[in-house]
Amino acid sequence: MKILLLEDDYLYRVSIKEYLLDNGFVIDDFEDGDRALNAIYENHYDLLLLDIRVPGMDGFELVASLRQSHIQTPVIILTSLTDISSLSKGYELRCNDYLKKPFELLELKYRIKQLIKSICFHSDENLIMLNSTYSFDIQKNTLYKDKNVVELTQKEREVISFLIQNRGIYISIENLHENIWGNRDISYADIRMCIKRIRDKTDKTFITTKRFVGYKIDK
Repeated sequence: MKILLLEDDYLYRVSIKEYLLDNGFVIDDFEDGDRALNAIYENHYDLLLLDIRVPGMDGFELVASLRQSHIQTPVIILTSLTDISSLSKGYELRCNDYLKKPFELLELKYRIKQLIKSICFHSDENLIMLNSTYSFDIQKNTLYKDKNVVELTQKEREVISFLIQNRGIYISIENLHENIWGNRDISYADIRMCIKRIRDKTDKTFITTKRFVGYKIDK
């Protein structure tokens, strides 16, 4: 999952970026609204984390510009503003969530994951359509092929779920080792074997591999 972070406080920006990178997200960070807006037009982002009071175009102006251009990328506002007029303005601009500063980084991660579920999933049952053949219920951690359950081990389900949450982005084997196995004593060969077993139960193109880069499930 690729995220744009707009935050002019250097230490705050660095701590958020490093935390999200450690949790498997891809982050582009900016300190002023004008550069952030240009980046959004030049790249694809799955989520925008926007401070309001930043140099150049402020966060609200940025969102207004995007919505006028019919760019509907989900937005979480990071702000110390708490007055009702500011909150109302954000929701009127179709921001998806607010997070009041200061906040715990763990709370930010949970807000992002909740937004992934509410925005990216196609039904109240959290069913993600991967293609015409496969779908995945993120709540039940269940993979379906033509509406039939694909029998998977717990780790195989966790790998698929993690790759789906980062769809379209190559995830390194080191990242899988850290996030799925918690850096426990397991060889990379065992992780590759887990990927192979998933392919054996699905098909060879279900998980894409790029040598020396990692694995991904396409959007």
